[in-house]
Amino acid sequence: MKLHQSNLSPNSRRVRVFLAEKGLDIPYVDVDLSKGESHTPDYLNMNPMGEVPMLETDDGCYITESVAICRYFEALQPEPHLFGVTPIEMATIEMWQRRIELKWFGPLTQFWGHTSPRFAHRHGQIPEWAEQNAQAVGEFVTWLDSELSGREYIAGESFSIADILALATFDHGNATVGLKTSPALKNLVRWHQMVSRRPSARA
Repeated sequence: MKLHQSNLSPNSRRVRVFLAEKGLDIPYVDVDLSKGESHTPDYLNMNPMGEVPMLETDDGCYITESVAICRYFEALQPEPHLFGVTPIEMATIEMWQRRIELKWFGPLTQFWGHTSPRFAHRHGQIPEWAEQNAQAVGEFVTWLDSELSGREYIAGESFSIADILALATFDHGNATVGLKTSPALKNLVRWHQMVSRRPSARA
């Protein structure tokens, strides 16, 4: 079993952090995105979407999409539980996953795609669309800050996959995309400082 991934990919980081939380050590195959290694014929034969991360299992299966890969490992090794245990825990974590994906990571990706020079050759960049998505990110993190005033973690009182998604999104936005989180969002900043101290955050 091996994980095809890139250190430049926030989605790859999600899986690395998840594996670190599980205490699982599997081989990584680094895919150089800058050299187009995810679009070589051999790679596309394994993953026609040409994306990372991708898990190659021992029996020759290929699993893509970061959360799907994490679910696979959760099924193999349930503890520590990162997708919840009770029906309400599982549903709440899933709810927050979707919120983070659709309301934070999605608009962040759109903003990056329409502002970064690295994507200028791929499609026409629309400044107005970038601005709308920047506003959407700002509105979501402001709301998330208010939500975190009453609890420690994103989806409740325990660290979960929702925190992993949020951590990868937060750091990607601040370090790579250039949408800085306002220090005025004290609850969100407190949460980020707390989860960043976990050993898995360095994965």
